[in-house]
Amino acid sequence: MIRAVIDSNVYISGILFGGKPRNVLDLAVRGKIEVFIAPDMLSEIKDVLARKKFGFSPLAIQTILYEIESIATIVFPSSNYKTVSRDYDDNMVVDCAMESNAAFIITGDNDLLSLGGFSNVRIINPAAFMDLFERG
Repeated sequence: MIRAVIDSNVYISGILFGGKPRNVLDLAVRGKIEVFIAPDMLSEIKDVLARKKFGFSPLAIQTILYEIESIATIVFPSSNYKTVSRDYDDNMVVDCAMESNAAFIITGDNDLLSLGGFSNVRIINPAAFMDLFERG
């Protein structure tokens, strides 16, 4: 089974807007991919969804976080690879992928996407991941 780290922006885009990010989340919900997440990533998702402009109640946010926790394995990265010096949030995604031995990071973040990969981890956007998955 494919092991992947889904970046916070993909969760948020999938929840709010659908499209390819939602398709990626659907693969995780259906157990077609094995997904990993770090506690800092969950906190980031919570903080973004709590912004007034999205209008989520605290209960709705907790429900969303519970749903994410039900499809993802929580990992606690023991190393910091400092691959993206500009943004700590990007580093935590790479750290999570390395700790979980993921094959993919699925992200919409241009700083991460510009890396293309790190060690044995491919970094691709949701559309590219869906194309790869559908081709088998």
